Amino acid sequence: MRLAEDLRLGMRRLASGVCVVTTKVGNDRYAMTASSVTSLSDDPASLLVCVNKTAAIQPFLVKGQPLAINILGVEQQDVSNKCAQKDAGEERFSVGDWVQHETTSLPYLQTAQAVFLCEVDNENHEYGTHQIVIGRLTDVIIPEVDVNPLIYVDGKYQQLPS
Repeated sequence: MRLAEDLRLGMRRLASGVCVVTTKVGNDRYAMTASSVTSLSDDPASLLVCVNKTAAIQPFLVKGQPLAINILGVEQQDVSNKCAQKDAGEERFSVGDWVQHETTSLPYLQTAQAVFLCEVDNENHEYGTHQIVIGRLTDVIIPEVDVNPLIYVDGKYQQLPS
């Protein structure tokens, strides 16, 4: 379909920050790279994430489920690549400085640009190939790191000019 191809080509020109979304169900940890993350509202404080329905994490992003949204820095490109691989499972956590949040047990990157701890606050809303997930903010971790986010545009990673 020509329209879908044109959409993909046009969206390659929109720069976006790179994030990794994580959750934990029992002893199983899940992570996925996401570039479709945006703030939704400040009252209630919330974020919106679009998740492909084929992602391993997707079935667990149900109302009430805790999740963490990690904004990656330029030095975390390897984390993005690992969390974007198919069938990586627990292997996704073999790269990066992952720690476990003391209250929620969510895995998060301790040197991310910022980490938004959320709870899924909507029923499963699907549109086309994706699920739209609203995360109500429960906490924010802002590590003492230089502001230098990893950016994705035109099919490759970029960084802000220094």
